[in-house]
Amino acid sequence: MAVINPENRGLRLAIRYLVLCLIAVIFIFPLIFMMMSSLKPTPQLLADTSSLRAFLPVGDISLANYADAFERAPVGLFIFNSVLVTGTTVLLSLFLCSLAAFAFVFMNWTGRDILLSVVLATFIIPFETIAIPLLLVVSQLPWIGIDGLQIGWLNTYRVQIIPWIADGLTVFLFVQYFRDLPRELVEASRVEGATWWQIYWRVIMPLSGPVIATAAILKFLIMYNQYLWPLIVVQQETYRPVMVGLQYFFQLNVAWGEVMAYLTIITLPVLAFYLVLQRAFIASIASTGVKG
Repeated sequence: MAVINPENRGLRLAIRYLVLCLIAVIFIFPLIFMMMSSLKPTPQLLADTSSLRAFLPVGDISLANYADAFERAPVGLFIFNSVLVTGTTVLLSLFLCSLAAFAFVFMNWTGRDILLSVVLATFIIPFETIAIPLLLVVSQLPWIGIDGLQIGWLNTYRVQIIPWIADGLTVFLFVQYFRDLPRELVEASRVEGATWWQIYWRVIMPLSGPVIATAAILKFLIMYNQYLWPLIVVQQETYRPVMVGLQYFFQLNVAWGEVMAYLTIITLPVLAFYLVLQRAFIASIASTGVKG
């Protein structure tokens, strides 16, 4: 049996960590550039882009760009709209897509495999091909609200949420994960008299922490970065998300310092969401297990 030299093992580990650190630095450079640029006036920002000063807090540093950004656009409203739309969509999508995946994996019914193939095929269709037909549909849909019956969903939160609740990619992630779970868990639960809902909610979902975190992160990024669909269906400032709000900073004279400040502000919810979900992901892996 070959004996691993401790020195070689330590060298390999050091090289591995060095490579990982280099990759991390490459990915974090744009964030550093964005944050440092948001603290500089536009002339200095443009002058520093030709040197390493672009990544350093040097020169005329202040928070003036942040104050100007809030004066130019209702940044807080845009962030609220994006967080509301994104958070609601993620929660509903995780629930409905996991429920659909549970039915596809653990329940036997006619046409299951064919319908699953159709669902999975939908996420390879570019959104641009269905944007106009979907716009025509939502502009004619009725809605019963506080003011009574209304026709059309334009300039609302629901038009930004409901069309994105179900998607083939999220269903695919849950289907693949559920297929790796022991079917004996479901069979034992059925023998004990548990209903399908009880099996889904009390047996399967508590074991699905990793896929929930993965699907939530992907869905959050997709929804938070939405631009084309909100641009089409939302004309009122009250309902605009952060990406559409970026247009405010490219009207008339472009102040790149304000643009960087705005990008830094709208990036904070993404980082916060990722850090929270990363903790939940690690905790779910540590606490999830199936004993034989």
